[in-house]
Amino acid sequence: MSEVLGRWAFLGGIVAAVVLGLFTISEEYTKWLSLALVILGLLVGLLNVTAREATLFLLAAIALLMTATSLGALPHLGGQVTSVADRLKEFIAPAALVVALKAIWDLASEK
Repeated sequence: MSEVLGRWAFLGGIVAAVVLGLFTISEEYTKWLSLALVILGLLVGLLNVTAREATLFLLAAIALLMTATSLGALPHLGGQVTSVADRLKEFIAPAALVVALKAIWDLASEK
């Protein structure tokens, strides 16, 4: 059951981040939708990423989080791409936090 929930959380988070990044929504709804992205990201970090996948996930998350800020320099598409990347950051950062904490816990628990 948790595997299915994790998959849907991931798919829903990606789709929601892209849609929210491409379209303008009122500020009132934006706050709630951003919160939903954070919650979906937490679910993904808890349910989707195994210990074996943690290193690759964290590397990809770092790459996304670091490059997302420089996408505004793209001519003609910079604003839209940056907006989508910002929403993806709202989704991926909580997942990366959970995965990193799980990895640290696993490392500290091994003796």
